[in-house]
Amino acid sequence: MRLDADTARFVAEHCRDDVRRLPLQAAPSPPVDMPLALVQIAGWQAAAGKVPSLAAVDGVLYPPHLSMEQCSSEATARYKASLVGGQRFADLTGGFGVDSAFLARRFSQADYVERQPLLCELARHNFPLWGLPQVEVHSAEAADYLERMQPVDWLYLAPARRDHSGGKTVAIADCEPDVLQLEERLLQKAPRVMLKFSPMLDVWQACTALHHVAQVHIVAVGAECKELLLVLERDASLSPDEVPVCAVSLQADGSGSPLCFTRRSEQDSPCTYASLLATYLYEPHAALLKGGAFRMLSSIYKVDKLHPNSHLYTSDRWIPSFPGRAFRIESYAGFGKRELKALLADLRQANLTVRNFPASVADLRKRLRLAEGGDTYLFATTLSQGDKVLIRCRKCM
Repeated sequence: MRLDADTARFVAEHCRDDVRRLPLQAAPSPPVDMPLALVQIAGWQAAAGKVPSLAAVDGVLYPPHLSMEQCSSEATARYKASLVGGQRFADLTGGFGVDSAFLARRFSQADYVERQPLLCELARHNFPLWGLPQVEVHSAEAADYLERMQPVDWLYLAPARRDHSGGKTVAIADCEPDVLQLEERLLQKAPRVMLKFSPMLDVWQACTALHHVAQVHIVAVGAECKELLLVLERDASLSPDEVPVCAVSLQADGSGSPLCFTRRSEQDSPCTYASLLATYLYEPHAALLKGGAFRMLSSIYKVDKLHPNSHLYTSDRWIPSFPGRAFRIESYAGFGKRELKALLADLRQANLTVRNFPASVADLRKRLRLAEGGDTYLFATTLSQGDKVLIRCRKCM
């Protein structure tokens, strides 16, 4: 892929424009390769939001939309890089190269492996621009390269999460390459292997299906769970109940404080339940909700859980260190007409969340006749005695 001077100039001049409108405008003079220009503009715009430090480098070339959609964000790539280190690593599913770009900085030598020739061509162009001359690019299938490669300190794979029809998949066996079949071979080539999966994957099924899981990292950014990382180690032989799980919600720079636990420690943690709502309400961040760290939050932070299945907590004293969102409760009510009218009399909009409640957000919002937004937060949930309530609160800053 090459941009001629006129196309490159057009991309630079229009990189912040709406790519849907550009083809409708008058043809530029001198002529440019418009399809290629649109791919580059859309790619830069996606990268500027996802991986700003890489997008800030002049001259980077971008792939079509799907590869940009599937690539890691800068925050998650930096977090993965914080977990590794050594002399040499290989990324067997290179893609656009975001994970390779951050992981490679932790090693003296790195190998990028990708089966799509176009992505390999872009990687050869981009890695030197990103200051990574130590990365060697290989155009190959992951399984084929694995057979002939020399041993390394770490292997990294992000198995493709789509089937042949383009539909999303969440089972390990449905991803490519099939790491269930390759697990032993991977660990012959490296003592440690990091696997990146969709956050939709069931953590405990993954720990059961694979035989050498040493760590699990559940990674959220903002309010969304983004990645499930499994670290395999050659000598690991833990049962699923013993595998350490680290749940982290990242800042934009990739920093965050993981809360680590095992399924056994979670099951054994004491948990207290609230008989009444107190002053503050807490909602765990998305990675903790995905990992199922519920009882231990009550034990560690001295907060009372509302119900075994509600996954909300309350306390009289504000706990600023609680890993998630905190709210000050203003009032709450049941779902009788008079109660709801008194609770919502002055409201026209609110942020609505449903936890362990027999209605969706959309259905409840329609019933309550509330627009979305504003500074008020409503939680529809179930208390320990089984009472259905609507809790009105404001976010703690």
